Amino acid sequence: MEQLNRLSVDDYKKVEKTPVVVLLDNVRSALNVGSVFRTCDAFRIEKIILCGISACPPNNEIRKTAIGAELSVDWQYEKNTIDAVNKLKKDGYEIVAVEQAVNSIPLNKLCFNSNSKVALVFGNEVNGVNQEIMDICHRCVEIPQFGTKHSLNVSVSAGIVIWEVFKLLNSSLSNN
Repeated sequence: MEQLNRLSVDDYKKVEKTPVVVLLDNVRSALNVGSVFRTCDAFRIEKIILCGISACPPNNEIRKTAIGAELSVDWQYEKNTIDAVNKLKKDGYEIVAVEQAVNSIPLNKLCFNSNSKVALVFGNEVNGVNQEIMDICHRCVEIPQFGTKHSLNVSVSAGIVIWEVFKLLNSSLSNN
């Protein structure tokens, strides 16, 4: 860890975070949840909100893919995703669903104000982001795809989108 110049968990807890909350809406695989924890750690995401059937730490499958990130990244559980989204809206977050939908914005066209606080909503592996949630989001972003498959794994999508949003909101950190 020292050779890679990585933070300890205690130091990580103290550093400034990227003003992004990741909300997982009924993500059924604990392995996917753990992978998202690991990505959120890498980009100093503020916190993860686990909703519905999404697994929560402590969990052996989360631990397997998070490799300790479930200890560094703040998280909370909310049974009802709509309640979680409405709380984030009240706290001034721009809610962005990550989904293939009519009127979605291609990820490469996404932009934010420099003082934006963003909540990214990722949905269930089979059904995606629930339509009730889509209806209360400010925007929807889609990862352009050019192959034969119609979707990416939720943890892969999270990695791609979180990196792009990190670059948009935190360019000084991403250039170091």
